Order: sequence, then structure tokens, then C-alpha cells
Amino acid sequence: MNESESFLPNFINCYFIALGVLLGGSFIGGIGAYLSGQPPLSVIDDLAKNLKIWALVAAIGGTFDAVHSFERGIFAGNTWDMFKQVLLIVSAMGGANTGQLIISWLTQEHISS
Repeated sequence: MNESESFLPNFINCYFIALGVLLGGSFIGGIGAYLSGQPPLSVIDDLAKNLKIWALVAAIGGTFDAVHSFERGIFAGNTWDMFKQVLLIVSAMGGANTGQLIISWLTQEHISS
């Protein structure tokens, strides 16, 4: 398979993996908060804020591949690999931010009375 053909599906996958990690982790954590007697909506909102970096790492497949792509881009002069890796990171950040926004809308924790 040609590497350029697999970029777009990988780009889309990064977005939705980050979105799924953030939404799933936050809602499952909310179930745990409910079972332990804590306020679930507040815990879900806090978890969404704290899970963003882990959703990003999970979506790009760990940090070693990203570091290796940057190394190839800088030292081997292969800037296209570095550019693609930056786009994958941006896609994962977009998925994580979308997940946090959805949770913020659902929990309404950002609204002060």
C-alpha cells in the first residue's frame, strides 16, 4: 500500500479515536463517580479536561512514531513526513476538543449561577 493513500483514512481515524477516548473515558468515569457518591456531571466535566492529552496520545499511536517522523523530517530532510505527522496531531487535537465541547454542552458545568 502506498503511504500517501493511507494518510486520509489515518487522518480521519485520529480525529475519531481522540473523540472516542475522551467521550468514553469521561462517561465511564462518571459512572464510577455515581457509584462512589460523587457528583457525576462535575466529575465528567473534570475528566474531559484531564483526558485531552491522553486522547491525543492514544490517537496518534504513542509518542515514538511522532518523534521518529520529526527526526526523519529534520535530519533526513523528509519534511513531508513531518508535515503529515503535524496534521495527524492537529486532527487528534480537534477530536479531543470536540469531545470536550460536547461534554461541556451536556453537563452545563461552565455556566455559573
